[in-house]
Amino acid sequence: MDVKQLIAEGKGILGIEFGSTRIKAVLTDDKGAVLASGGHGWENRLENGVWTYTLDDIWTGLQDCYSDLVKDVKNQYGVELTSFAAIGFSAMMHGYLAFDKNDELLVPFRTWRNTITEEASKKLTAEFNYNIPQRWSISHLYQAVLNKEEHVGDVAFFTTLAGYVHWKLTGEKVLGIGDASGMFPIDMNTSDYDATMVAKFDNLVAAEGMGWKLGQIIPKVLVAGENAGTLTAEGAKLLDVSGKLQAGIPMCPPEGDAGTGMAATNSVGVRTGNISAGTSIFAMVVLEKELSKVYPEIDLVTTPDGALVGMVHCNNCTSEINAWVNLFKEVTEVFGMKVDMNDLFTKLYTKALDGTPDCGGLLAYNYTSGEPVTGFDEGALLFARKADAAFNLGNFMRVQLYSAFATLKVGLDLMLKEEGVKVDELFGHGGYFKTEGVGQRLAAAACNAPISVMQTAGEGGAWGCALLAGYMVNKAEGEKLGDYLKNKIFADMKGSSLRATDEEVQGFDKFMEVYKAGLAIEKKAVEIL
Repeated sequence: MDVKQLIAEGKGILGIEFGSTRIKAVLTDDKGAVLASGGHGWENRLENGVWTYTLDDIWTGLQDCYSDLVKDVKNQYGVELTSFAAIGFSAMMHGYLAFDKNDELLVPFRTWRNTITEEASKKLTAEFNYNIPQRWSISHLYQAVLNKEEHVGDVAFFTTLAGYVHWKLTGEKVLGIGDASGMFPIDMNTSDYDATMVAKFDNLVAAEGMGWKLGQIIPKVLVAGENAGTLTAEGAKLLDVSGKLQAGIPMCPPEGDAGTGMAATNSVGVRTGNISAGTSIFAMVVLEKELSKVYPEIDLVTTPDGALVGMVHCNNCTSEINAWVNLFKEVTEVFGMKVDMNDLFTKLYTKALDGTPDCGGLLAYNYTSGEPVTGFDEGALLFARKADAAFNLGNFMRVQLYSAFATLKVGLDLMLKEEGVKVDELFGHGGYFKTEGVGQRLAAAACNAPISVMQTAGEGGAWGCALLAGYMVNKAEGEKLGDYLKNKIFADMKGSSLRATDEEVQGFDKFMEVYKAGLAIEKKAVEIL
């Protein structure tokens, strides 16, 4: 079947993801090939001390994104979009969208970015003996209880951004298990919220007389492959303002951006993982067993099919690199030169490979903002060296790239070294890996594990979400998600795998010794600057 006929007959698969700065739609065929795409840029806003997006932001953004996809399909293939084989939605995980019994939003959407739940986070972590970060939905709910906020007794349902959009399009108050694992801890044996912790939470808030129990107000958990409802007539009009989209399309469980990232990098199997490195950086490793103790630096979430994942999330990655590249661009302009930014990034990144494995004694910190993994509420940008350090462009670029990865390595080392977690392969995606063989090689040195970069890594979460929707309608009887991705989506896809040399691994470790000791300098810089 040619593409034009496939689209016209409603056999394409749609994935849409709400990222922090962009909403993206991807149309694929049943093999995962991207046929068309659409997008919409948006930004969160700080209102009354809370990072938020309005409901109007959500719906106008979604409608514009879908309309952009429709235009792309029309331009490329000359056909109208009226139906799909399946649809999937995903979004930034965590946060707090709370509604009353009349489905009215009680307080503005509190996104994952807010750090206003420290008291709740610490109390829940102690009560559950399980790391509950500030950005998790349950931290937001409990903090509202602790604050004695007026709205909290009226909560009839609370969910994530993906769960909210899916609910409004289908009428189903459900959530994919990966996204659900960022709301509340999951029991791996039941693929549902941990019943013991649910009971503990209910006991914690019992004295407040809320009038609800947690199980009554939290979304139902579904795993990848399960049907999560169909697009209603009202939902179709919400998504497609032209009115041409038909109702009745099956929809997969709404997922978080971590889960779609795992699907998009074929890293849902045990002993695999992925590293997303852009403005922020996080790594996820699919675990063979529970960790031996609680680590504040490590979140425990799940794959879209319910396997346990250790995740390290850091706020800072490439912003400081970008700042230095812009400075070098200014230098070229002083000489009247016009330099292509992509070419400049490529050349400077590549120059890092000329640096020595330990950066020649140079030290840098990329903390544009605070970094909880190393205990910083605020950040300062810092470059330091001794007079006898090997100060050259290769080492300078290498230390900037090392610095972008260093905090993540602190958390990863807890899993890989302290806990002895085994990882056979890590998949890299994001801007850090864009220059071929550079970020990939340095990441391999940091992790002491093979790093693979797929051709499709740039497609992102919207594509991963389309893959999950395709899995729901195209899987064979009993076929697991990992097998489906491996055999039907990634079998013929090209990529490159790279392992660092022993010298490179030892060099990164030597740099990390200085980096950890130098955190005292960074703390002083934060105090003074």
